[in-house]
Amino acid sequence: MKFTGTDSYVATEDLQMAVNAAVTLQRPLLIKGEPGTGKTLLAEQVAQSLGLRLIQWHIKSTTKAQQGLYEYDAVSRLRDSQLGVDKVHDIGNYIKRGKLWEAFAAKERVVLLIDEIDKADIEFPNDLLVELDRMEFFVYETGETIKAEQRPIVMITSNNEKELPDAFLRRCFFHYISFPDRDTMHRIVDVHYPEIKGRLVAEAMDIFFQLRDVPGLKKKPSTSELIDWLKLLMADEIPEEVLKNRDSSHAIPPLYGALLKNEQDVHMLERLAFMARRENR
Repeated sequence: MKFTGTDSYVATEDLQMAVNAAVTLQRPLLIKGEPGTGKTLLAEQVAQSLGLRLIQWHIKSTTKAQQGLYEYDAVSRLRDSQLGVDKVHDIGNYIKRGKLWEAFAAKERVVLLIDEIDKADIEFPNDLLVELDRMEFFVYETGETIKAEQRPIVMITSNNEKELPDAFLRRCFFHYISFPDRDTMHRIVDVHYPEIKGRLVAEAMDIFFQLRDVPGLKKKPSTSELIDWLKLLMADEIPEEVLKNRDSSHAIPPLYGALLKNEQDVHMLERLAFMARRENR
């Protein structure tokens, strides 16, 4: 089983090697990179490419590791016992399976995505060390051990909001998705918009990479934001000449809301444009 990318996802050779190495080593693949570089989408495309089912566990700040294993609803069982409900005698009726249990119990091999693990508290990764290493866990309420029938391909994403513990990192195969260079970005755009005019892409790409090079931007525009911006440029039928002949003293590109996501960056570009106009007088 080798991942080579898909028709709808441009995977560099380094990324393909990382995915295949993690599969060979049977280690979780830890993917880092700027937001919008396709980390979450990668798991979907790996599952599609290998013909496997994808199980997704999206992590929030309130998510606990135990929720990935199972949750025991003691309150509902107590209520049902007071009401004399028959199912109260089987404790299994009050255990809700988590995403890891679902992946371990699958008869076939699956891809398990643990998305944005750095959103949870610092102990979250450590709480899953044994389960991800041994691919098993113990259910105290029923006294059973749940062990993976087919070892899943585990993919974990992080936006670097928090440092991950060394003990957790040692158990992972790591890959950082570098921001695409211009040629790779062209390939990505071609996948999304094969019929787009080459000149429009070229002019839009110039503005996009110029924006990313502006020092002090709080949030640089990402790949997904370039795709959104191109979609708007095509929808509004903005000719490439508007982009090509844009006055250099106007730092704000048309439909900038697809690229810039906070007022500080907009104000900074407006100040740069104002200074450029003063110098040109």
